Amino acid sequence: MSSLDQARATQLRNIETKTGRTLEQLRALIKGSGLAKHGELRSWAMEQLGLGYGDANALVHLALASDGQSAAEAGGLGIDEVLAGIYSDKKAALRPVHDALMGEIERFGDFEIAPKKGYVSLRRKKQFAMIGPGSATRVDLGLNMKDVAPTARLLAEKPGGMCQYKVKLGSPAEVDAELVAWIRRAYDSAG
Repeated sequence: MSSLDQARATQLRNIETKTGRTLEQLRALIKGSGLAKHGELRSWAMEQLGLGYGDANALVHLALASDGQSAAEAGGLGIDEVLAGIYSDKKAALRPVHDALMGEIERFGDFEIAPKKGYVSLRRKKQFAMIGPGSATRVDLGLNMKDVAPTARLLAEKPGGMCQYKVKLGSPAEVDAELVAWIRRAYDSAG
């Protein structure tokens, strides 16, 4: 079993503990909710079961028997094709920011790139970063790390979200030593 599979199994066991229900009971609750769309089911699980975003998301993927990957990835597209879709049209000018981030992150060592519909998730044993366009003029870098004081640049996110912090980037020049140190901290804590 890969380390990612082990992490998923641990997350599902923790969900059972948090909710006091088995996975089969949770599946039945989700299927009986009357909802069909993934996002609606995730919100329902957060509200009705008291789960955070990540746990609710994992539970819905389990209930729907999906693997959590984007439709593009499921269609057999490679990472370059997925990125070409993410950084197209008005967002094409943001690709150099993404590439600058990845150039620095690739120096750290091994990690998994999980393409999603509008961003990429970067994982070791757990997700440490998310990279994708936040608008037509900026790339948002989400970071998972603890015990770091937010700054005007390192913005704290709401508890229970997919990342604890976000940095908004408008140019490759903003991929500096301070930012790389934050990413490295997130990378190290995920491994």
